[in-house]
Amino acid sequence: MNQHVNRQVLLVDDSVDDAELAINVLSDYGPVEMITVVNDGAAAVDYLQCRGAFAGRTTGNPALILLDVKMPKVDGLELLRDIKTDEKLKTIPVVMLTSSREERDIVNSYRLGSNGYVVKPMVFSEFVDTVKKIGAFWLSVNEPAPARS
Repeated sequence: MNQHVNRQVLLVDDSVDDAELAINVLSDYGPVEMITVVNDGAAAVDYLQCRGAFAGRTTGNPALILLDVKMPKVDGLELLRDIKTDEKLKTIPVVMLTSSREERDIVNSYRLGSNGYVVKPMVFSEFVDTVKKIGAFWLSVNEPAPARS
């Protein structure tokens, strides 16, 4: 099979430090072609719908969305609901990567269709290891849904 594998990631996180660290880990890991970072849910909606600042985007849907729960404008759970109810977006794997350990956030994430819920480790080396594992599974091991034409 000589089909191109999509290895694009959309990282939605309002923590500049966490986003920068995740970018560095995913870039060093290898399977990622492109990482787009937005710092709130409204910008993520624009990215996914190819509008606003992303009106000219032609790269297709990401292979993975890493999504924080607590963000300004549109929070992660609201964005997750929008993604999983949109016919063109609902098959994109969404992994919640967040500092929230609140049970209601975990329950609501899965109820809304999250493919995983990962609490960001506070220890640097553990954070690096966690992001590597997420990238390894979702970008190398997982078989994504075929792109729709």
